Amino acid sequence: MSDQTKTHTIGIIMNGVTGRMGTNQHLLRSIIPIMNQGGVKISDNETIMPKPVLTGRSQSKLEKLSRESGIKDWSTDLDSLLNDNQYQIYFDAQRTDLRVESVKKAVAAGKHIYCEKPSAVTTEEAVELYNVAKEAGVKNGVVQDKLWLPGLVKLGQLRDQGYFGEIISVKADFGYWVFEGDTIPPQRPSWNYRKEDGGGIILDMFCHWRYVIDNLFGDIKAVSCISATHVGKRWDEAGKPYHATADDAAYAIFELNNGVIAQFNASWATRVRRDDLLTVQVDGTKGSAVAGLRDVWIQPYGATPKPVWNPDIEQDIDFRAGWMKLPNQQPFENAFKIQWELFLRHVVLDEPFRWNLLEAAKGNQLADIGYEASEKRQWIEVKDLV
Repeated sequence: MSDQTKTHTIGIIMNGVTGRMGTNQHLLRSIIPIMNQGGVKISDNETIMPKPVLTGRSQSKLEKLSRESGIKDWSTDLDSLLNDNQYQIYFDAQRTDLRVESVKKAVAAGKHIYCEKPSAVTTEEAVELYNVAKEAGVKNGVVQDKLWLPGLVKLGQLRDQGYFGEIISVKADFGYWVFEGDTIPPQRPSWNYRKEDGGGIILDMFCHWRYVIDNLFGDIKAVSCISATHVGKRWDEAGKPYHATADDAAYAIFELNNGVIAQFNASWATRVRRDDLLTVQVDGTKGSAVAGLRDVWIQPYGATPKPVWNPDIEQDIDFRAGWMKLPNQQPFENAFKIQWELFLRHVVLDEPFRWNLLEAAKGNQLADIGYEASEKRQWIEVKDLV
């Protein structure tokens, strides 16, 4: 056996990584840790090593990120990078309304595509991106990170173990208060609240809800939704006031083909009094579970209390005490890093990777249906995209 190690060096053009998500989740917590661990290990003597180059529109931001991350290669000239054969993958974490044009350029240059969601502002554009990539024969994928969150992984394991019996309903609550920016700096970018710039919580979060529901609970049959803009005035990064034109809250009910009813609330204008920023409660005939981002609490049928409605006396049941926290039975890495490693293996080894740009388009479809249902105040059916 040879002692030599074979390394597949894969160049990655990372566009838009000066933003919060691109910097933290994709560069600092995914690509750099993969590099620091010696790459993606294929076998004892074979690895995949990413070679990133940072790109974007702002030279000052790229210089700053390069210094902070230690990634020396950067450029504001995307076209020259796309023409450079040392880079095989194009990654896009730009603002949503800028993504389609750049991805098309990358496909035309023969690059494999990996991008944040939503992949486009509209379903039509998202489907077009999938078709363009498919026709060009390039490999393509979309970030669907929540599938690898420890809390949701544990929910899937409980389902597979038959813990729930028959699943009856799902209730998800997501969100927190995003400060307006006048007295306290906001923790999200201002474009999130301008519809004309691709903002809106339905477009942002329904792309997540689609793959979470599809993969954990079943196919969506129909949607009812009401959206709202609860905070109409906000202040941007320069401290200037602007009118919020995008929805900052959405209240949806999804009817699944298997009869499960899923209620998903999402809001950037709510205050948290629950276990985590996202909680998902699954009720089944044999037991229930509540998942946060990392932890899960369960209450099986045999441990279910028997309350009686009587508002005239103090409640003597401690409802929280009746739930058991699941132990951690395995290690969990960063969800974005896990999917990055799977995509790199897909590119180098041609291993299956089902989270492609068609899955991204399904997320856009659900967002469009959410907006339609809210506008028409009626149930809208979900139809096959292709």
